[in-house]
Amino acid sequence: MAQSLSNVLVHFIFSTKDRFAFLKDSETRGRMHAYLARVFTGEDCPAIEVGGTTDHVHVLCSFSRSHSMSEVIRKAKANSSGWAKSLGGMLSKFSWQSGYGAFSIHPSQVAQIKNYIRNQHEHHRIRSFQEEYLDFLREYQVPYDEKFIWS
Repeated sequence: MAQSLSNVLVHFIFSTKDRFAFLKDSETRGRMHAYLARVFTGEDCPAIEVGGTTDHVHVLCSFSRSHSMSEVIRKAKANSSGWAKSLGGMLSKFSWQSGYGAFSIHPSQVAQIKNYIRNQHEHHRIRSFQEEYLDFLREYQVPYDEKFIWS
């Protein structure tokens, strides 16, 4: 083949350090989501939807053929953390948790996942982030040891 082609859709989930509610303010949260969308897009992983709550984010993107997941996430976290810290106040201590979840998405699921991401506040009225994340790990059959997930 003379050309490399792909359509890899990935749903990323990651949280703030110790799940601290750094993103309480809806304006700051919206700005963080927009910032993350720009970082992912700049890494050749166009963001399809970015959202979340006070302590975590979800990013649905079309993943690059030429970058590793760990590198894209590292850059997204480092750049957005630096940006948040530059805002001062409580955000001067902003930090992301070291890990992340990455889940493959079939193109037929895009609308469903976008809706899920957009409705995070409603969803988390009845389920915690921890419950949600463990459900994703079970649904996608990702082996894990819970004692290492939350650090």
